Amino acid sequence: MLMPKRTKFRKQHRGRMEGEAHRGTTLVFGEWGLQALEPVWLTSKQIEAARRAITHNTRRGGQVWIRVFPDKSVTAKPAETRMGSGKGGPDHWVAVVRPGHVIFEVGGIREDLARQALTMAGHKLPIRTRILAREVESGTGAHEDAAPVEEPATAAVGGEQ
Repeated sequence: MLMPKRTKFRKQHRGRMEGEAHRGTTLVFGEWGLQALEPVWLTSKQIEAARRAITHNTRRGGQVWIRVFPDKSVTAKPAETRMGSGKGGPDHWVAVVRPGHVIFEVGGIREDLARQALTMAGHKLPIRTRILAREVESGTGAHEDAAPVEEPATAAVGGEQ
């Protein structure tokens, strides 16, 4: 699973998940992408589950780019421990994802395979996502910005279906 090799500090403040993403909102590497529509802390396990779903559904064809990295440590105190005596030790790692951030990109595969793979990956994540497609190149040779191609794919959370 993803985690940093080393960090300057073992523990971090929780921070705020307010506002939209300012960077990483457009497709850079592939032709198709999965964009977050809600703020979330994505754990390294969730990122790995979605990556495996993409790899499985593309039948190991094309390329996959992971655009988020879990570099924030989340601490937890052991069970049945009394209050006080400081902050708990690092428990797992998360990536802070704000609305609009592209989480995964895929390229080098057909449109139907890309849509299916990214839909399955979206079901592995605890937030609503949407699939982006790179615009067709214009006559000037420049790429247009990515545009959403379908309604948000919702993940089943809390029994919703």
